[in-house]
Amino acid sequence: MKVIETELPGVLIIEPKVFPDARGFFVETYQKERYKSMGITPEFVQDNVSFSTKDVLRGVHSQNPHPQGKLVQVLQGAVWDVAVDIRRGSPQFGRWTAVTLTSEAKNQFYIPPGFAHGFCVLSDTAMFAYKCTDFYFPGNEVGFRWDDPEVGIKWPVEKPLLSPKDLVLPLLREVAPEQLPQFC
Repeated sequence: MKVIETELPGVLIIEPKVFPDARGFFVETYQKERYKSMGITPEFVQDNVSFSTKDVLRGVHSQNPHPQGKLVQVLQGAVWDVAVDIRRGSPQFGRWTAVTLTSEAKNQFYIPPGFAHGFCVLSDTAMFAYKCTDFYFPGNEVGFRWDDPEVGIKWPVEKPLLSPKDLVLPLLREVAPEQLPQFC
């Protein structure tokens, strides 16, 4: 397994070992002790799967209180996945990093609690899976506009397909500070 640190501390790109043969392949997508040795120590309590079509953009979302860490991967297709540090007081506040995740590469992206997350679909369709370190609480949702010019995410899609909720999200600077997680 290869672990690649990003410019945002705690945000990791993981390239698991894949064991292919004439029948297909085998890959271990999570093993608690191995991931703990990489610094991923929170317990995962919820798994989610989403299916989307080309140019769908989901995000940029988080929740507070009860911020979720996420271990994400693509089961079918390809997505461009983004993590943004939205922790109040963080030296990296508003900075982002991204990675292309594909079902062929079987790579993963770990986004720690306190970061916002979003992705856009690069392939005709994509099935996206993620493990979460806390439960989803609808009343705790925090989000900001995908095209916030101050954050400056360089999305690889010009005209994304967005949900009605994502169309009306505020700029990051318009989110009330008490809605954002605190940097520790």
